[in-house]
Amino acid sequence: MKGRDNGRNDGGGLGGVDVDETRLCSLEKIPTAVSLSAQTPGTGTPTKPAFTTTVQQWYRLIIVEFIFRRKSLPPSKDGRHVPLGPHRDEPLIDERRGYPYVSNSIRTSRYTIYDFFPKQLFFQLTRLANFYFLCVGIPQTIPGISTTGNFTTILPLMFFVLLTIAKEGYDDWRRHRLDKVENAKSIAVLRRAGGSRSVRDWRSRLGATLTTKSGGAVTLEECEAGQESHLGLQWRTVQWKDLLVGDVIKLARDDDVPADMVLLHAESDEGLAYVETMALDGETNLKSKQVPTALRGCDSIEGICRSGAEFVVEDPNPDLYRFDGRVTVDGETLPLTVNEVVYRGCAIRNTASVIGMVINTGEETKIRRNANRHPSAKKPALERMANMIVLALVVYLTALVAGLSGGYALWQRTYERAAWYLTDVPVPYSHIIMGYAIQFNNVIPLALYVSLEIVKICQMLLLNSDIEMYDEASDTPARCNTNTILENLGQVGYLFSDKTGTLTENVMKFRKLSVAGTAWLHEMDLDQTDGSDTASKPTGPGALSLNPEHGVASTGGAGLSKFLSPTTSTDNTSAPRRSSSQWRSTGRPDHVQPDLTTQDLLEYLQLRPASPFSRRAIQYILGMALCHTCLPEVKDGKIDFQAASPDELALVRAAQELGFLVIQRTTQAVTLRISAGDGHTERTYQILDVIDFSSKRKRMTIIVRCPDGRIWLLTKGADSVILPRLRMADLATQKAQELRKSLEFEHQLLRKSEACEPRNSFGGRPSLTIRRSLALAQQGALAPPTGSKRPNVDRSQSFEVGRLAPVSHLRPRLLNNARTVSFDVSRGGGNSSAAESHAVPSKFAFLEDPSLSDDATVFSRCFRQIDDFATEGLRTLLFAHRFLSEQEYNNWKKLYRDAETSLVDRQDRIEAAGDMIEQPLDLMGASGIEDQLQPGVAETIDRLRRANIKIWMLTGDKRETAINIAHSARICRPGSDLFVLDTAKGDLEGQILTILDDLQVQAETNASNIPGHTVIVIDGHTLAALEEPLATSAKSAFYRLILTIDSVICCRASPAQKALLVHAVRNASSSSSFSLLHRLTTPWWSSPGPLTLAIGDGANDLAMLSAAHVGVGISGREGLQAARVADYAVAQFRFLSRLLLVHGRWNYARTARFVLATFWKEMFFYLPTALYQRAVGYTGTSLYEAWSLTAFNTLFTSLCVIVPAVWEQDLKAETLLAVPELYVFGQREGGLHVGRYFSWMVAAACEGVVVWCLCWVVYGGWLGPVRDGGLFALGDLVFSVNVVWINMKLLILDTHHKTDIVIGSFVITVGGWWLWQVFLAGVYAPGVWPYAVKQGFFSSFGPDPAWWVALIGALGLLTSLELAYKSVKRNLVVAGLWKLGWKWLRRSTWKTAFWPTSGAGAVWAEEETKGSLEEWDVEFWQVMEQDPAIRDTLRTMSRLGYEGDGEVEVDEFEEGNDRV
Repeated sequence: MKGRDNGRNDGGGLGGVDVDETRLCSLEKIPTAVSLSAQTPGTGTPTKPAFTTTVQQWYRLIIVEFIFRRKSLPPSKDGRHVPLGPHRDEPLIDERRGYPYVSNSIRTSRYTIYDFFPKQLFFQLTRLANFYFLCVGIPQTIPGISTTGNFTTILPLMFFVLLTIAKEGYDDWRRHRLDKVENAKSIAVLRRAGGSRSVRDWRSRLGATLTTKSGGAVTLEECEAGQESHLGLQWRTVQWKDLLVGDVIKLARDDDVPADMVLLHAESDEGLAYVETMALDGETNLKSKQVPTALRGCDSIEGICRSGAEFVVEDPNPDLYRFDGRVTVDGETLPLTVNEVVYRGCAIRNTASVIGMVINTGEETKIRRNANRHPSAKKPALERMANMIVLALVVYLTALVAGLSGGYALWQRTYERAAWYLTDVPVPYSHIIMGYAIQFNNVIPLALYVSLEIVKICQMLLLNSDIEMYDEASDTPARCNTNTILENLGQVGYLFSDKTGTLTENVMKFRKLSVAGTAWLHEMDLDQTDGSDTASKPTGPGALSLNPEHGVASTGGAGLSKFLSPTTSTDNTSAPRRSSSQWRSTGRPDHVQPDLTTQDLLEYLQLRPASPFSRRAIQYILGMALCHTCLPEVKDGKIDFQAASPDELALVRAAQELGFLVIQRTTQAVTLRISAGDGHTERTYQILDVIDFSSKRKRMTIIVRCPDGRIWLLTKGADSVILPRLRMADLATQKAQELRKSLEFEHQLLRKSEACEPRNSFGGRPSLTIRRSLALAQQGALAPPTGSKRPNVDRSQSFEVGRLAPVSHLRPRLLNNARTVSFDVSRGGGNSSAAESHAVPSKFAFLEDPSLSDDATVFSRCFRQIDDFATEGLRTLLFAHRFLSEQEYNNWKKLYRDAETSLVDRQDRIEAAGDMIEQPLDLMGASGIEDQLQPGVAETIDRLRRANIKIWMLTGDKRETAINIAHSARICRPGSDLFVLDTAKGDLEGQILTILDDLQVQAETNASNIPGHTVIVIDGHTLAALEEPLATSAKSAFYRLILTIDSVICCRASPAQKALLVHAVRNASSSSSFSLLHRLTTPWWSSPGPLTLAIGDGANDLAMLSAAHVGVGISGREGLQAARVADYAVAQFRFLSRLLLVHGRWNYARTARFVLATFWKEMFFYLPTALYQRAVGYTGTSLYEAWSLTAFNTLFTSLCVIVPAVWEQDLKAETLLAVPELYVFGQREGGLHVGRYFSWMVAAACEGVVVWCLCWVVYGGWLGPVRDGGLFALGDLVFSVNVVWINMKLLILDTHHKTDIVIGSFVITVGGWWLWQVFLAGVYAPGVWPYAVKQGFFSSFGPDPAWWVALIGALGLLTSLELAYKSVKRNLVVAGLWKLGWKWLRRSTWKTAFWPTSGAGAVWAEEETKGSLEEWDVEFWQVMEQDPAIRDTLRTMSRLGYEGDGEVEVDEFEEGNDRV
């Protein structure tokens, strides 16, 4: 065990344990905040009771190992030995198992053929109701005990359970079918041709055919698929599932990698293979993989066969960022690291072909080790409350049976023993007790679960057919894969989202640049999208000298005279300014964008190519075109680029749009085509060195020799690493510190202004503010607006809706002098001559400002613009440069060459040498690159946040990228407090406790006692440090912290770490939700714990989707793995708002009402027969006729609960989208809680007593004789009242959204009941029966007016009471008195509300009703929806931000707001 623990801690090295025993893959071993409470005092180590440990051991021994055959594997002795031998006939043997290695087939389905039925049967019987019916049904089958039949419970139970199992099997069969599609993909494998050949035969062939006809080796290309080589080998196409460990496979460009493999050969200039790992870890940058130096000869079949390489690799484990292994060739052993291994889930990019050898297959690959491979079936959260109701009803049923049995004992003692006709027919007490238990067992109706399955199937079909969640571009509708948890969509409190492909499109666009302290907006790609001709061809920078890289331009020269004619007018008249830009930041849509764009920049460069600003701008654009590693290629006559990073691709394409096109690039040189005016010129730059980007360096450098022979160094990188390397680093640091202080001050002002805003009950800003007077409320009117169109701080309007930005009217002007530099036309160009001033339009006058040459001013403005770019969600880069002398470069080159060839600390020495040459630098400018979000992402996140959903982003990308996306997606708000947890800073526990103290201080100092919006940033390395055995206290503090944080950004996280976080939050948030005493004593408004939802689109998200209560997959760029495994699938992230806010709330409210209505009707129906027992001596005689009783739940009360549960809409979809705060109805269990359940049961009891008393008094002989005093006449009267009233209440009075289906269901059910009366009167045979059914409806009680008077009187009384209650409640709700508790009983409250005096009325008219939007009853919103103006406003708010014309929508909304 000690060795096994060591293997678990180190993440799996050579000889490590199987992943089933590692903490990252077994969710049973994931530590949570809940388990932290059970610790040994003083030690901080968790402890378990001995009994629990014994039970777990027996469970693993019998269930896991013996039944399911999942045995934990011992570690291998010296790793996994895999020799390189494509001639192999037999599969390699796994020494841990003694059998061949696992196949390459993967399974995302939950069950197999042999374990499906046992698992499902066990799962179904763990449901409390099923177990209850099993306990009732088994005794019922004993002859002589049941009075209602022997199989009336057990057969329906078996049918229901088998139906549910069949449905679950069908859902899993669909997953299995999709697995078969992936396993059936094809791959080229190098194997022996034809039949089996011996090793000696293969060796002889190798010796005889060492050369081809031309005398060279048999290359890989010469052996096409299906053609046999001289060595008896051929490339054979096989399916993925048939791959074996040790197989040599061949992949082409853009192919997916089918298994973990070691790279043997890469067809590229430098022998590197570029792979995309987006589906594995979420990173968008391509990673380079290199062939081990000992295998460089494996570029031919002979080389592969003769190498004799033997690989020793680590046992399978989930660690994506480390790999331990070694390769031995000709006695020489070299290490294998993650740089030489390509994992399954990657894709080959920018490489013609690669050859690799498989080392891990199927479920042992890294990506599958990070998946939750055996997810358990998910249960609806409402089932917990339903189980508690069942327990309560069991107690009620026990008390009822005991009371009635006690009544029989009293009746037997006082009457039965004295009755001569009952002397010889005693009834045993056991039969009485069992008879009552069976008679009233339907108080807990089996029909609840049968009908619920029908309801959920219908809800699933409605969700799948919602046209509002259909994506026309991809022809993808929403899809429900698991309909058992539909109501969970309405109770989500935590949202865990992937980044790449889920929030973003993985498309980078160059959006802004900063040169000499001026910011310019780049919209040429938008112009091209719109079909504009102005951007179809780059106009170029104007006339250039032969040396633009030196920052020196000249207007002379005959060869360049043709570039002097600008394409724009030189009139001094100011050009018309645009009303607004086409582009708007998704993170800060209120932010004013500069009027001048890069198109205007090119115009200025053509007009003034010799100005100081033009020289700096041209130099910056040239730097963009040179400082990269992109390779141009011609496709369909157009130049495209192969890029290792989408950021570089965006920069190169932007340089192309600005007139600098890369037309050729090799390892030695790069050639540019520079457009200017109506012509172009080509310039070639010799590449001397490239110092690559790394996560440690955070910068990339290229050294080129210019056409004039000078050596030019260009660097781009993060501002944190470029700033200290500037020539004037001290001045730059000073300006950066001043800016930081200024921004902190502005941040404090913003937080104070937000603290003064109205807050809802969970601390968020309300979607709208409602003011109404109680005096006006009685007339059904709302207070008219008294303010202007723009919402202001005093909230004087009836409705106030924020603009697209959360804090638009409170936004501080963060850029008072930086952003406006771009369009400040008041400044003049004092240094320009009169002719030049006349030639330049006035809109460019600010570019002649001498301050543009002042370093301090440029630094200050540039740094502020960088911060501005970042808050808009743009990825920022700084560009810097310097020129090198020949001697300086040669001296440095020698050091750099020594570092490159070093065998010790090579990477560290390379980085140290690079740091020497990368300073001092001159600042060129900055860029802002947009990682484009999917449409509607920012608006959706804003809505979900207002719905009290905490949003977390879990990604494998780097920290800076994740934070930028968080800003653009509005996960981070402008006023958010960002806290970074980093284990590199040391003392993790101290960092966490400091954050907790800061939050406590903020909460105490804020006027609202609510801290501002807080965001935690953590990376995977820090998470791993928290899981160390010595970090128990820090881990406990961390899990306490994250439950109080609004958002969490987790970067560099592996798939298993994503699942760990989801599982931890899921357990911690619901740790107190299983105590019955807690549930009974907790107020209804306190939720037991919010549910978790995970959304992603790639295979790396599967574990996270399985760990959450609800998993949503997106049909994204990373494939359909997530969409087919998740519980729900949508095409775009923006559909999540409708899925949760509309369908989630509807389904939760429908299902909750369905449960309440079902229990209510059973309680109401069976109470009269319990009261009737007094009249029959508590002998158990049923009041109702047997056939009618059998058909009660099926024919007469099924539609009244099923139809509203499918089609009811308590609020319109537009209202739910416009006011997301209403979503807390499900989070707080507003539809089904203890108080609501008891109120329905009390109403059922009262109504049952009323029905029985009225029927007994009117037709029971109390008021005089009746025509039929038999049992059937009285029972049929009560039955008729029950059927009609149940359908009238549930379908007519309680249903808000009355459609033709609802009305038709009422007519069919009630009409069917009277047809049933005719049917019974005709089919019953004449004779002596306890129930005189034959012709009773036509000849005995049917013609009796008293029977109909009792029926109509009972229905009229019940209807009057119900309508009176609803009328009073609705008026009190609209008047704002319903939430006052018992205060509404005071005479002063009623007098002031409805009979106001002049003074009091004015007071009520001016007083704003207290309470937040989410706390108002549904009836209040239903009243507001009836007003046409309010309805139009809510409709406009529901689609705000999703139309293309945002400004028009705002104007339309403001006009509608005035109407309200």
